[in-house]
Amino acid sequence: MSEIEQNLIGLAGIIVLGIGGQCIAARLRVPSILLLLLIGFIAGPITHSIEPDRIFEGLLFPVISLSVAIILFEGGLSLKLDELRQIGRVLVGLLTIGIATTWLLTTLAAWKILGMPPRLALLCGSILIVTGPTVIGPMLRLIRPIGKIGPIAQWEGIVIDPIGATLAVLVYDFFHSQHAMGALQFDFSLLIAFVGLLETTAVGLICGSFAAGVVVLALQRFWLPDRLHSPALLAMVVAAFTIANIWCRESGMLAVTVMGVLLANQKRVAISRFVEFKENLTVLLISGLFIILSARLKLENLTSLGWRGVAFVLFVILIVRPVAVWLSSVGSNLTWQERVFLSWFAPRGIVAAAVASVFAIRLGDQGHDLVPAVFVVIVGTVSVYSLTAFPLARRLGLAVTNPQGVLIASAHPGARAIAHALQSANFRVVLLDSNRVDGNVARMEGLTAQTVDLLDEDTIKNVDFGGLGRFLALTSSDEVNALVSMRFREVFGSSEVYQLSPIRSEGQVEVGSLRVHGRILFATGLNYEVLDQRFEAGAVIKQTKLTKEFTYADFVSLHGTQAIPLFVIDPVAKLLTVCVPEVSLKITAGQILISLMIPEPAGE
Repeated sequence: MSEIEQNLIGLAGIIVLGIGGQCIAARLRVPSILLLLLIGFIAGPITHSIEPDRIFEGLLFPVISLSVAIILFEGGLSLKLDELRQIGRVLVGLLTIGIATTWLLTTLAAWKILGMPPRLALLCGSILIVTGPTVIGPMLRLIRPIGKIGPIAQWEGIVIDPIGATLAVLVYDFFHSQHAMGALQFDFSLLIAFVGLLETTAVGLICGSFAAGVVVLALQRFWLPDRLHSPALLAMVVAAFTIANIWCRESGMLAVTVMGVLLANQKRVAISRFVEFKENLTVLLISGLFIILSARLKLENLTSLGWRGVAFVLFVILIVRPVAVWLSSVGSNLTWQERVFLSWFAPRGIVAAAVASVFAIRLGDQGHDLVPAVFVVIVGTVSVYSLTAFPLARRLGLAVTNPQGVLIASAHPGARAIAHALQSANFRVVLLDSNRVDGNVARMEGLTAQTVDLLDEDTIKNVDFGGLGRFLALTSSDEVNALVSMRFREVFGSSEVYQLSPIRSEGQVEVGSLRVHGRILFATGLNYEVLDQRFEAGAVIKQTKLTKEFTYADFVSLHGTQAIPLFVIDPVAKLLTVCVPEVSLKITAGQILISLMIPEPAGE
């Protein structure tokens, strides 16, 4: 087999194994990161099936850097400045006191536990400040936490990456300049490092702001056809990152993060199509990067540290992170449950690995302990947090296992009646509607409702998804139902997104067309007009508990077509099932049927 064929197989293996691992993890409902690391271990150091250094050769770190840049940009698109009103104080604490505490304690541990020289320990501590969206994002999507901890962790994980990478460069430059000029030039070396910090920050802000401005201007002036919007934006992200890095080392991460945040918070042009494109690309990049990360490891690197490596990881998890979080949150409005969760949530990812590898090459023999130390923390923190973060969040009341709540697009009388029925069965229900009057009525009736523009790309980011597990589109517009169903599939998945049956002008149902992006709700032909007419005619929603004596067959025999099944509740397992025409109902004794009961015609 030729070298080209071997490299092709290896590259294909990275993609296939990465996406395959994501699919298997989703099917088994286990953290994808842990499974990806395991697959990478097997494909790399154990079987040597994939050798990233041979496949990419000198392009390995540029590929990793550009991939991380795209991931950070996509993460920046998820950051809303409005969230800072609630989490700003805690976030500032984590990015100042938290960083200083983590750096100091990690440096101390690297020096005393791993036996690193003080300078190398200081560099190791600065690298391990970072957490990163490559690991935090997938974990948060799995946990789906309630309250402020999700935005706090998301903001910290994205913003801290460029800070940590910049700090590592400054530490390296500080000691390098001090060594070159002699020990008596400490103050001058410190001044050089400080100037370097200002330069890196300025270059990142300038490049990121300029790139975001060019994108907005190009879209406002219609300089590009729609089909080129996403590719052009990707090219601009790559260009901003590269130019910033060439101008000033490691300023590219800050540039793309700033670019993402500015585009996400401007109001001049819509970027929803970019978000969907970048999220799909990010899944591919994260999957591939973790396969590459774990495949590059050498077992002897992890085992060479022995018990010291285990002690170092435990110190970082049990001492460093909790102390940093509790000192950072002094005087804040975080509950003790939120502080405990944040204290147990700081996985390291690809940024720490890439930065450590770069500096190990620069340091030569002096940095041979740096990579093993960083990688053992990556493996340890990802393994521990991915296995324990969700159970801990659930135990603290900050997450729900298999959430059964319902998000409903519409607050019209029919939607409110459905919401009352579900809420009375102890399921969380949230209504979204652009009609302020319907929203106010829903709130006065004791329902949770938000007045929003359903087609606004920011709507999906302003919803508290804690406890919600499915989406129902019940608006009067088939187009709106289709569009919002398509948008909320990225949150709930295709299997838990539903919409009312659409109708053509001649009265035929458009099932299977492009206008259907959710599963058809309740019954084929039960569109908004029909549903509204039923309620105006006096239809009501009722709950019927089925027993061995009164089965579902008896229910159908008694009510016939006058009853339309809507939901099935299993009170023991506390599960809610949405009735759809594509699946035959199988209701057992003890379950509760929620149905729309149509009144008998007068005179019958």
